[in-house]
Amino acid sequence: MVALSAGLLIITVGIALRQADRWWFSPARGRRAAGSLRSVMSLQRARLNDVTPVLLLLGHWLELAGWSIVAVGGGPWGCAVAALAGAVKFRHLQEVSHFAVHGVLARGGRLNALLTEVAVHVPLGFVPVAVRRRRHVREHHPNATVAGADPNLAELHRAGLRAGATTARCVLGMVHPLTPAGLYGTVRGLSVLWREPGAGRLRAAGPVTVAAIAATGFGWEAAVFVFVLPRLLLYPQLAWMSLLVEHRWFDPEPVTGPPVAVEAGRCLRLYPHNALLALLARGTWLPYGDLYHFAHSAHPAVRWNYLPALERSLGGPAYRPHALLLGESAVLRRHRRALAPTASGSPTGPTAPACSGRQDQRA
Repeated sequence: MVALSAGLLIITVGIALRQADRWWFSPARGRRAAGSLRSVMSLQRARLNDVTPVLLLLGHWLELAGWSIVAVGGGPWGCAVAALAGAVKFRHLQEVSHFAVHGVLARGGRLNALLTEVAVHVPLGFVPVAVRRRRHVREHHPNATVAGADPNLAELHRAGLRAGATTARCVLGMVHPLTPAGLYGTVRGLSVLWREPGAGRLRAAGPVTVAAIAATGFGWEAAVFVFVLPRLLLYPQLAWMSLLVEHRWFDPEPVTGPPVAVEAGRCLRLYPHNALLALLARGTWLPYGDLYHFAHSAHPAVRWNYLPALERSLGGPAYRPHALLLGESAVLRRHRRALAPTASGSPTGPTAPACSGRQDQRA
């Protein structure tokens, strides 16, 4: 009981530490209200700093330490809850690093890259920041949903989510990270990290080192249930779910014009009128602005704190599903209909010349 109390106390401290960044960047703080793109960018430039992002990342790792204590002292239930919490923490760290890749986590560009490498990419076994920036910022963002150009869409295709897929193939594709093929891909991706440009042969040692530290400092339960299981199975599935609800991957509406119009034709907005589900998603599998992917796609240089206000000014895309799975407008049901076999067997969505692309931590 003492150990559990200590773990929960550390988790509370970590959560409190993260609030410094939330408070500092809050659009409700101060006299300048954030709404239009110009006001958002002005407020963001004035508040970018190199201190609160460090506290933010430190808070997440403190929470992981607290959950490690819970796993060790909480028995089977403690291990189960800690495993889910570990996966959620990895999703949070991934999304923080995503905004660092866009250069809006900290004020200095070099510090953005350094913080991301040290606090996220190396310990979790992600590709180097420069590689992720190229795949995400240069390849994905301008080409979202474009077959042959978008590395994220290529990842979905490799999982079997392509035109003409059977219902069974679609179901397996939507839980791909939990399948043997998905697990093999995750493990293989970690094992060949050293092949990435600028990675170095020691990069793959990052996750192993973190697991060893967890086992030595807390116990084997911490290593297995807070790090290994979430990193190999649970976190990849949460990241995969977030990928599935970013875009109308398989039936985008081709639109020309300014970025807002283009993104409105290929993005979606989940839970537009369900505050409870939206809050749950923001706290777990769609954190740090991930729920507001349309606003982010239209204006990638905006920090997550200001995406809700920016979305209100943009209006949002036409496709605003109320559910992930259930209901006629549910995201996964729409994907299934878009992928259903057709008489012509032709692929859905716009195409572009083939390019090489690999998974970029959902980016």
